[in-house]
Amino acid sequence: MAEENIREFDVIVIGAGAVGENVADRVVRGGLTAAIVEAELVGGECSYWACIPSKALLRPGTALHTAQSVPGASDSVTKVLDPAPVLKYRDYFTNKWQDDGAVQWLVDTGIELIRGRARITGPREVQVDGKDGNSYSLKAHHAVVVATGSTPLIPKIDGLRNVPYWTTRGATSVQHIPERFVVLGGGVAGVELAQAFARLGSSVSIVARGRLLSAFPEEAADLVAAGLRADGIDLRLGTDTTRVEHNADHSFSVTLGDGTVLACDQLLVATGRRPALDNLGLENVGLDAEEGRALRLTTDSSGLVEGAASDGTSGLWLYAAGDAAGSVFLTHQGKYEARATGDAIVARAKGTLHGTPQPWSSLAKTADEYAIPSVVFTDPEVASVGPNLKQALQKGINASSVEIAINVSGSQLHSENYQGWAQLVVDEDRKVVVGATFAGPGVAELLHGATIAIVGEVPLDRLWHAVPSFPTISEVWLRLLEKYGL
Repeated sequence: MAEENIREFDVIVIGAGAVGENVADRVVRGGLTAAIVEAELVGGECSYWACIPSKALLRPGTALHTAQSVPGASDSVTKVLDPAPVLKYRDYFTNKWQDDGAVQWLVDTGIELIRGRARITGPREVQVDGKDGNSYSLKAHHAVVVATGSTPLIPKIDGLRNVPYWTTRGATSVQHIPERFVVLGGGVAGVELAQAFARLGSSVSIVARGRLLSAFPEEAADLVAAGLRADGIDLRLGTDTTRVEHNADHSFSVTLGDGTVLACDQLLVATGRRPALDNLGLENVGLDAEEGRALRLTTDSSGLVEGAASDGTSGLWLYAAGDAAGSVFLTHQGKYEARATGDAIVARAKGTLHGTPQPWSSLAKTADEYAIPSVVFTDPEVASVGPNLKQALQKGINASSVEIAINVSGSQLHSENYQGWAQLVVDEDRKVVVGATFAGPGVAELLHGATIAIVGEVPLDRLWHAVPSFPTISEVWLRLLEKYGL
C-alpha cells in the first residue's frame, strides 16, 4: 500500500452509521473539522440490514391484518401478501444497498469520508487501510470516537459454525422467501422477523431457551406469542438447541434438547448482539479485554471512555457512542448519545466543559439511566420505556404498578376483538411515573407521551389534567390513572 502523509482533523469518527453520522454532524456544527471512516455503507446497519428493512418487511403484513380486522374493510382486501411487491418496498427503503444519498449528505455537511478499515495506533492516532489501496495516517486534535455498532452473538451449538446460517443481515436482505424457516432466539429481532416471514408465506418455528421477549413484562409477551401463533408460527419455548446440520439437499436439520428434529430451508440465528470492537487497536491505548471475555468499554455520561492512555497532554480524547459503548442497543438511543457526545467534544475543545457534564444537560446522556424507549414492531406491538415493576424495585425505588386491559373506544374502533394490555410504574415517594408498557395493535404511538412524562417528571396530579382525545387508544392513560386512584 502507498503511504500518505499524516492528515489532521479535530475529530475522527470510526463508523459511519447513524451514530457516527450524528457525532460528526454535531462537531461540525460546533465549528470543528471531522473525518469519518467507514469500511462498508455510509448509513450503517440500521439503514440497510436492521431497523429500516425489517420494518419495511413487517409493515405490509400489519396493514393487511389491520384491514382484515375491521368490519367494512375486511371484505375488500386480499387475504395473503404477494412477496414480490413487499421485497420491492424493502428495496426502496434500503436504496437497493447503495449509499449515494448518505455520502452526498456527508459532503453537504462538510464531513470528510475515508472509506476503509480503521485501527487506533496510539492516543489520538488512527491508521486506515483504505478501500482505494492507500494507507492513511490520521491525527485528531481533540477526539477519536468509536461508533462501530454491534455484531451478532453466535451461541455455541454443535455444528452451527459449519453451516450457512443467516444473521439478521441475511434475513433483511432476502431475495426469495424460504418455504420452511427456523429462528433461533426469542428476542426482538427474532420475533419480528419470524412474523414477517410467516406473513410472506414461510412455515416458521421459533426456538428459544426461555420465554419470548424476556426483557418485557410477561403479560405483554404473552400477547405477542398469541399473535405469532395466530399466524401459524410454531413456538418452541424453554427449549435448547443441541445440534445443527446442513444436508446434501441444502436443507437444515435443527436438533432440540428433547430430541425433536426440525427441518427447514433457512436458519436464522438471532440470539443477541455485542459491541463491535474487534481489530480496532484498542489494546494499543491500554484497553484490553479480560481473559476469555469480550472487550467492553466503560464511558461517562458524555461518552468519554474510561481508562484510555493519555498522549501526555490529556486523557480526554477517546469516546464511544451507540452499540459500541455497550449499554443500549437501540438506534434512536444511540443517536441521542451521539448528540450528547458531539456537543461535549465541542464544549471541551472550547474550554466550556470541565469534568463531568451536569445531568439532563445537552452534554449528558442522562436518559440512558431513566427513560430508554423501545418498540417491538410485531402485530401486536409492544412499546415500553423505563423500568417495569420488578426492575424498579431492584433499583431501590419505592414503586407500585397499575395494570389494565386496553379496552377503550379507540381500541374498539381500531379493530374487531382488539386485545391489549398496559402498565404504569409509579415512584410512590415522588408520585411520578417512572415506567410504562403498552401491548396491542398500534400502541407504538403511545410511547412518546410516556417518555415525556418520565423525563419531565410530571407529577401524577398534573398528569391527570392531560386529557386524552376521544375516541383514541390514548384514553388508556385516563383509565390507568383512574385505576391508580386519581
